[in-house]
Amino acid sequence: HSTKKADPTKAIAKDSDFYLDEKEMEKYASEEQEESQSSEEEEVKKPMAKEEKKKEGIFSRLTNGIRGFTGHKVMTEDDLLPVLKEFRDNLISKNVATEISDKICNSVRTTLATMKTAAFTTVKTTVKDALKEAIQRVLTPKTNIDILKEAQKAKERGVPYTIVFIGVNGVGKSTTLAKVAYYLKTKGGLSVLIAACDNFRAGAVEQLKTHGRCLDIPVFDRGYGDDAAQIGREAIHEAKTKKYDVVLIDTAGRMQDNEPLMKALAKLITVNNPDVILFIGEALVGNDAADQLSKFNKSLIDYGSLQNPRTIDGIILTKFDTVDEKVGAALSMVYTTGKPIVFVGVGQK
Repeated sequence: HSTKKADPTKAIAKDSDFYLDEKEMEKYASEEQEESQSSEEEEVKKPMAKEEKKKEGIFSRLTNGIRGFTGHKVMTEDDLLPVLKEFRDNLISKNVATEISDKICNSVRTTLATMKTAAFTTVKTTVKDALKEAIQRVLTPKTNIDILKEAQKAKERGVPYTIVFIGVNGVGKSTTLAKVAYYLKTKGGLSVLIAACDNFRAGAVEQLKTHGRCLDIPVFDRGYGDDAAQIGREAIHEAKTKKYDVVLIDTAGRMQDNEPLMKALAKLITVNNPDVILFIGEALVGNDAADQLSKFNKSLIDYGSLQNPRTIDGIILTKFDTVDEKVGAALSMVYTTGKPIVFVGVGQK
């Protein structure tokens, strides 16, 4: 239809012999005018609708950003995943095992999904605070070990308090044992006997004897020929006979996949049933921490013959001064075992 107003006195259809009467012409002209106005209104409405949509999008984004800053924003997966990925990568860069980092972040994601941020708190801050709480929970296990206090209690009962030191090769077990001996002797006034049960590594017995001379602490040994479990048993008997308060049992370093040595360790634990089993691990071990601990525990259970198999009771982290901020091994080890870190080693003295 033409947008011009129709002539009310004459209107001709496509067929030249077809005429409209006066009333029909007026009706036709009125319809043409209404259609023209409607078309013009639609053309005006289209850009207005686009403008309204544009305004709505800008407003929505703006208010979403404001909620992210001022709080009261319902957190979604889209909000959490980018922030959690950043924190996950940060945990891994600090030597937290990848598997442990994933579990911690997934736990936080499950906790925070669909929750609202607090007033004047961003999503990133909310996630960070939740991660802090999760890490604090991990590093605050349900059990606690105070070896000095427990050793003094054992002394009151008239029995020697026995501690076995286990771990992989080269982590500093013997040096750590000497530090603990010095701590118990000087802080607790306890008499200590060191049992040299590492008859696998050449020079291990001599190393302990050197520590013993420096600390004025006796070392019980049977050289390199006897069974380690039997050496430990004889050392405990010696301590009972001579009234030593504490027996610290050194063991050979072994990799977690070495089945013969893991069986020998389980035998030593079964035969002597110590008061405490301490796992000595390096602070810079990284991803291998969880694997070491889980396999040591599994071996003690699988190869032990006690009715209630023993597992690791606590952890000592060595070389803690060498890792700067990369202290993730502590988190990985405690998360894996649920056991506390009893000491951290700093320096050689």
